[in-house]
Amino acid sequence: MSPLLPVLNRIADALERLAPSPPTLSFSGADAFLWQTEPDSLIPVPDVQAISLDLLKGIDRQRQALLDNTRQFVAGFPANNALLWGARGTGKSSLVKAIHACFRPDLVLVELARDDLSSLPRLLRLLRQQPRRAIIFCDDLSFENQDADYKSLKAVLDGGLEGRPEQVLFYATSNRRHLLSRSMVENEQATAINPGEAVEEKVSLSDRFGLWLGFHNTDQDTWLAMIDSYADAFKLSGKISRDELHAQALEWSITRGSRSGRVAWQFMQDLAGRLGIVMHF
Repeated sequence: MSPLLPVLNRIADALERLAPSPPTLSFSGADAFLWQTEPDSLIPVPDVQAISLDLLKGIDRQRQALLDNTRQFVAGFPANNALLWGARGTGKSSLVKAIHACFRPDLVLVELARDDLSSLPRLLRLLRQQPRRAIIFCDDLSFENQDADYKSLKAVLDGGLEGRPEQVLFYATSNRRHLLSRSMVENEQATAINPGEAVEEKVSLSDRFGLWLGFHNTDQDTWLAMIDSYADAFKLSGKISRDELHAQALEWSITRGSRSGRVAWQFMQDLAGRLGIVMHF
């Protein structure tokens, strides 16, 4: 065997160099990151586009509840995973980013794509090694037929053997209260031996979130309050009268068939462009 030892050592060294190194995690350089797989890594986001909490109108109760929950978490006290559900464009993801901005640099925000949910256990193992508190944020979370990722998410949020690290919370937004499509639940109910148990198993995922916050379409007064707050914040009031601003805003909402924070922001971008004004957060 002695003549073969040098050859075997060279082969072992070559294999070691080819083998992927275990992923490492660093929170240096930024307070927000994108989780990327293949290979697992955190991509720094040095400039998060977050608006001020004061500009989020019509969601006072939701804003205060999530702010209090996050403040408890940053202070080292118990806090809940949060599910922000409801109508599209009503400020769910904007609220998460705005609240994160209130607690930088003490709080890290890690965005996890819906398609990477299966990698969540690996991300949690890495976050467990870090002393800084972090919120994992999954935007537009929902599940369709034949989608089994919700089962792994249930185990991670509550009930898994490892458990969630105490320095990590999970915030998610969704257009669906129970995260699952109605057809998915109804199909399970129709084919199961015990329909009640099948439905309970499906909708129990949302129960893993201790904090539920519902977001709903706004009325006309709230819509105009959004417009006014944006106009004041970006100093558009000197360029257009309040009556004309409201008239154009109402016409915009009618053509879009919606009154939401997202539509209000889109209107303000259009208006600022026509007035030749640059809008900065």
